[in-house]
Amino acid sequence: MTRTTTDQLPGRAATTAAAPTVPDPAVGGRRRTRGIVPVLAFSGIVVAVMQTLLVPVIKDLPVLLNTAPSNATWVMTATLLAGAVSTPIMGRLGDLYGKRRMLLTSLAVMVVGSLICGFTSDLLTMIVGRALQGFAMGAIPLGIGIMRDELPRERLGSAMGLMSSSIGVGGGLALPAAALVAQHANWHTLFFGAAGLGVLSMLLTLLVVPETAVRAPGRFDVVGAIGLSAGLVALLLPLTKGSDWGWGSPTTLGLFGIAALILLLWGVMELRIADPLVDLRTSARREVLLTNLASITVGVAFYAVSLVLPQLLQLPKSTGYGLGQSMVVAGLCVAPLGLTMMFVAPLYARIAALRGPKVSLLLGMLVIALGYGAGIGLMSAPWQTVIIAVVLGAGIGLAYSSLPALIIGAVDPSETGAANGLNTLMRSIGTSVSSAVIGMVLAHMSTSAGPVTVPTMAGFRVAFLIATASVLVGVALASFLPSQRKASRPTLVAQSTDGAEEADGAVGVPGARGGGGAESVERLAAAATEPTVRTLPERAGRGGFRGRVADASGAPVPGASVTLIDRQGRQAGVTTAGADGRYALGAPAAGTYVLTGAAPGHAPYAASATYRGEGAPAELDLILAGSGRLGGILLGGREGTPLAGGSVVVTDAGGDVVARTTSGAEGSWDVGRLSPGSYTLVLSAPGHQPQARAVELSGAAPERQDARLQPSATVRGTVRGPHGRPLADAAVTLVEDGTVTGHTVTGADGAFAFSDLSGSHYTLTAAGYPPHAAPISLARGADEILDLDLAQPSAATG
Repeated sequence: MTRTTTDQLPGRAATTAAAPTVPDPAVGGRRRTRGIVPVLAFSGIVVAVMQTLLVPVIKDLPVLLNTAPSNATWVMTATLLAGAVSTPIMGRLGDLYGKRRMLLTSLAVMVVGSLICGFTSDLLTMIVGRALQGFAMGAIPLGIGIMRDELPRERLGSAMGLMSSSIGVGGGLALPAAALVAQHANWHTLFFGAAGLGVLSMLLTLLVVPETAVRAPGRFDVVGAIGLSAGLVALLLPLTKGSDWGWGSPTTLGLFGIAALILLLWGVMELRIADPLVDLRTSARREVLLTNLASITVGVAFYAVSLVLPQLLQLPKSTGYGLGQSMVVAGLCVAPLGLTMMFVAPLYARIAALRGPKVSLLLGMLVIALGYGAGIGLMSAPWQTVIIAVVLGAGIGLAYSSLPALIIGAVDPSETGAANGLNTLMRSIGTSVSSAVIGMVLAHMSTSAGPVTVPTMAGFRVAFLIATASVLVGVALASFLPSQRKASRPTLVAQSTDGAEEADGAVGVPGARGGGGAESVERLAAAATEPTVRTLPERAGRGGFRGRVADASGAPVPGASVTLIDRQGRQAGVTTAGADGRYALGAPAAGTYVLTGAAPGHAPYAASATYRGEGAPAELDLILAGSGRLGGILLGGREGTPLAGGSVVVTDAGGDVVARTTSGAEGSWDVGRLSPGSYTLVLSAPGHQPQARAVELSGAAPERQDARLQPSATVRGTVRGPHGRPLADAAVTLVEDGTVTGHTVTGADGAFAFSDLSGSHYTLTAAGYPPHAAPISLARGADEILDLDLAQPSAATG
């Protein structure tokens, strides 16, 4: 089975969005997507607020918590570590057990953490609460996954861009708001406000966001989650605390070493288990790997501006370069960073639709580099920092919006949450690296300003140079991503006039008259989701078509996508079947049309119908046959262990190959989107006997075909003469039940070998000298090594 690559993103997104996986029985398909985007984006903003909530009071934390400055930094570090750990874990849990369910869980944990922090001034209790607040970072990949499952294609790009950018939007908007609260109210009010936002987000999610039924197979990898958490903590802890402990201290170096060891062992384990927390083979694919590496560089660039501008704006003018602004004004000057990120999401959707997410990512990173490069000379007035924030916000917004689209285009829908969780983790690692490196630069390039030490202007400029270099590295990495191929516009084959007169004639079903088979139906369904074609509004009950979408048993198929295509192959209307399977589509004019129906788990269907323009809509029911799915576990070897890399080929009744794939690390394989019917399944692997079996797919449920291949045996050895010397030119023959199954002639080394043997009992003979024969009994999968000693004929018998 061929995986979808990044350049196929539009088609993949259309498949998912055109027919939502689980329709809401209470409402029709169109209503159920209303409000999803703003609610999920609001959740992302609320989660991002937790990251910057305490920035305005960070310098006062030692006094507020009655502790040393080095201990107070744990209040920020705990949130970072918990957020980094939770993103891939919650993403995987969402794939397995439901994304909305895990989103609500993340928000609930955040609310609990906020309340804990709101009622305490104790350091340890505060650290626990802040860690629980950081746990909500998993909401970002979960929200992106829900959008992929629920939204129509034309809205998916800008929606994912907005969700991805919500990290920056929340951070940018939280700074001035938190500063205002910190200046005029008790600092604990910040946490109560965060709890209120979390509760509001949960209520909106319950009311608006549906649960999807896209589920990954398998179970949660508890050991993998523990191993990844330990490895990330050991990695991120010295990154965030290295400047306090010393970068060359035994603690810092020891933790880096422990992190490398844990993550290495974790990676080996993940490659060996059937249901890994993170599919490292998918993560190692070029599209995913390069996107994640580019995410790290964007994370470095994003956090640099958050470290530099607020400090520069609040430094006193007596330093000669400080801008002397209050905490609130400093937050307002940086706020355009988040606002611009939010406003570029629609721009990203347009660029991605025309050129693909790779181009928008490259463009975004180049804008970031331009912003930092220009910012080196624009630090002498508050209005200049606003310009820097706007330019960087535009670039970061474009880059962040592109990342989930690139990831989604390269992974299976059931892996969306985990893959985006890993990508969000890569951004967190980037921000951690940025905090460590730039923090170290600013600490070393500092000067005394009365009783305190402050960064110099040279330090700020070096920080901007580091961010510029980082994002240019990202440009180099992203340039190797595959480019988007322009999809050819499908055309509709003209129907015969006889068929056009039949209002209910099925023309798109495989094997039906005028249909063109399943491939034609797929092309019609692709045309139905072509975003560049104008979609006419529905005119239910005022002419056009109406009817019911049902499966082969007559049960309704709610949420099915129904598309109207005119004689020129253009989309004339699109809708979604309601909870009872009924649909209604208005027709622009009288004439013959093609109606297509599609839904996950069903084979697409197309039928021609005529609208006579008489006002009353024509009735046409669409019957969707189930879409068959094959899967199983491939075993082999002497002990029946899982076989990785085995070949799985499916042929139809005519012998044509209709699907192929290879078994994964644990021998698992899966083939989907097969029409009901008879197939032949061929399984093979090196060193094993191939196996073929007949399979009948009904489309009602996935067909599981576990198989164990018998290993093939090998017989090899050496023909030797007197004194044990190898004999050349000896003819060696392998016989089974009187039939020759192998024959060879030895070379100078006297060696021979017969492989791929499936029998049990053989006779091995050698000639050229007095013949010698030896019986052989092979156990299944055994290899036999047998040397043959041939006596040299004597002169008397010659």
